[in-house]
Amino acid sequence: MKMHSDNFIKIGIDLGGTNVRVALVDKNGVRELIKEPCKADKSVEETTGHLKEMIRKIIHPKVKGIGLGVPSAVDSEKGIVYNVNNIPSWKEVHLKEILEKEFNIPVHVNNDANCFALGEKHYGAGKSCENMIGIALGTGLGAGVVLHGKLYGGSHSCAGEIGCVPYRDGTFEHYCSSRFFSRFYRATGMEVYDAAMRGNAEARKVWSDFGEHIGNLLTMVLFVYDPQVIVFGGSIANAFDFFAPAMYDRLKEFLFPDVVKNVIITPSRIQHVGILGAASLISHT
Repeated sequence: MKMHSDNFIKIGIDLGGTNVRVALVDKNGVRELIKEPCKADKSVEETTGHLKEMIRKIIHPKVKGIGLGVPSAVDSEKGIVYNVNNIPSWKEVHLKEILEKEFNIPVHVNNDANCFALGEKHYGAGKSCENMIGIALGTGLGAGVVLHGKLYGGSHSCAGEIGCVPYRDGTFEHYCSSRFFSRFYRATGMEVYDAAMRGNAEARKVWSDFGEHIGNLLTMVLFVYDPQVIVFGGSIANAFDFFAPAMYDRLKEFLFPDVVKNVIITPSRIQHVGILGAASLISHT
């Protein structure tokens, strides 16, 4: 039986190595949000204890479930997270079991890139489509795949690991994430972005080179998934206007021009998309 959507309130959590953000979410988006520094250098007991404290500050009887996005490998069926980025003590944490025991409501856990894609599907650029890809451009390169309106992880939750695909002398992650700037230019993406904003021609050429690699990445994505919408998230997505022209030039060579003509490619334009996606892990049924 479906809950009345007006009363269906969930908690969405974006768990990062720097900050933890916990929010109440309903069909209209984030209703209330708290953010605190992550106790990333502490033990599993201390970090999970801090997470419980934050949830207690915001939970109330109408909350139907808790969804978490975590920057790590995740067993989404069992709710176990492995080797969480920037939280060294989290080698294997049974997060679903810990939180369900504490709060006695359903808890679902997934990778942060998958949560980004779900957030765009339910609240952003993917609302009107069934098939979309959310690509996270940041320290690494990941993606969430939505097919026929549902998150698709494949048989072993590897469907969105596009950063691991071999490319040139490494993988796509070496050329389509912040690693590109540090590896080839000994700079951060933000430094190159700031220089490009100031009109620096060399910096703009760097973004053009980056855009060519992104175009090659999208060529693969289009062949494999043929989505209606591709959304870029992560810090590097802010530079979309700098790398998009070279990206589109590369896509002019795509074998099926009508596919490129019809696909929507855009940076994310909504706030708290990871939180919204995490909350969307909780079903309304």
